[in-house]
Amino acid sequence: MNSKLIFGIARSMMLARLGQTLVAAVGVSFSIAMFITLLSFMNGLNDMLDGLIVNRTPHVRLYNEIKPSENQPINSAAAFKDSYNFISSVKSGISRQEIYNSGPILEAVKTDPRVLGATPKLTAQVFFNEGTIDITGVINGVDVEEEMRLFKFRDYVTAGNAIDAKNIANSIILGKGLADILAADIGDVVQVTTVQGERFPLKVVGYFQSGIQEIDKVQSYASIVTTQKLMAKPANYMTDIQVKLYDLELAPAVAQEYRQKFNIDAEDIQTANSQFETGSDVRSIISYAVGITLLIVAGFGIFNILNMMIYEKMDSIAILKATGFSGRDVNLVFLVIALSIGFFGGMVGLVFGFIFSVIIDNIPFITAALPTITTYPVNYSPVFYFIGGFFSLITTYLAGFFPARKASRVDPVEIIRGK
Repeated sequence: MNSKLIFGIARSMMLARLGQTLVAAVGVSFSIAMFITLLSFMNGLNDMLDGLIVNRTPHVRLYNEIKPSENQPINSAAAFKDSYNFISSVKSGISRQEIYNSGPILEAVKTDPRVLGATPKLTAQVFFNEGTIDITGVINGVDVEEEMRLFKFRDYVTAGNAIDAKNIANSIILGKGLADILAADIGDVVQVTTVQGERFPLKVVGYFQSGIQEIDKVQSYASIVTTQKLMAKPANYMTDIQVKLYDLELAPAVAQEYRQKFNIDAEDIQTANSQFETGSDVRSIISYAVGITLLIVAGFGIFNILNMMIYEKMDSIAILKATGFSGRDVNLVFLVIALSIGFFGGMVGLVFGFIFSVIIDNIPFITAALPTITTYPVNYSPVFYFIGGFFSLITTYLAGFFPARKASRVDPVEIIRGK
């Protein structure tokens, strides 16, 4: 049968029941719009929360873990060579936090084509002196320029200039929570006592805010040179090497390779933040489940409307079949109706989904806990729009398939005889 004629008949039937057709299309449009809006917002939220961790966490961390020696003296004794030796309360012995041969390791890592960058880090446990009270804290000694390039350090410095930690000798960037406890303004000098008992004055050049309040009450940042001076360590002393990769998914394999190659402890970001990633996956699954449920509900609406249309159009279907239309032609007419509702309703839904996402993206969201966020987060990934459009067609096709098959099986003789 002529396809143009089939499209014309489908168009006439939709216009004859315009109200029902519009209701079905609006149902699809609403479902698609909510599907896009929900996925965009929830994935934007996931990206924001992931960013709090990923931006500030190396993909691979190289360090020396403090742990007991696996080779205990009793295992070397000839008398107990063939025995199972159980040792309790084993101490760590002469383990050290410093990375041995750190300079060559850092240079070797930087030349790896998979590596975006690598930077040293030195962690110092200190006490901030507030009158007669000593407040426990941590100073992270970093290469400030590399920290800004690889870990977006500048974005988290909410007051002052991040580069001042390098340019100004004996300076420190305090966590905002810690600065509030110390009542320290930019330009003030805070007194710091190391675990060795040495006391140093450090000038406050900025505030750091990670978005996690408990961390901001403890951590602060200084240049690695200043931190080495605090700890009375040489210029090659470092406790961590932070590695950023081009491809985050390679982190577990690269960590395993570096562990064997450099005989050093290595931790990948997936292992370090496995619980956080699980939470993001669960939120994404919930978003997809709710969105698909909305589409299925819209599909049932189309199914009911097409069923009613078939009952009301039995005479028209009988006349079509009596004048030479085959069951396949009638089937195509109702499938065209269903897919037309799905296509046009889906397109309108995609447009409104984008509009709703833009509206959410422009709603102010100001909180002291998240200094880098000014509006509600939204992810405009084209994948969401492709999935929404695809499901709108699949759902409406399935909703129209069974009514169309029923229409194709109508016997025109029985209908005309009944009339």
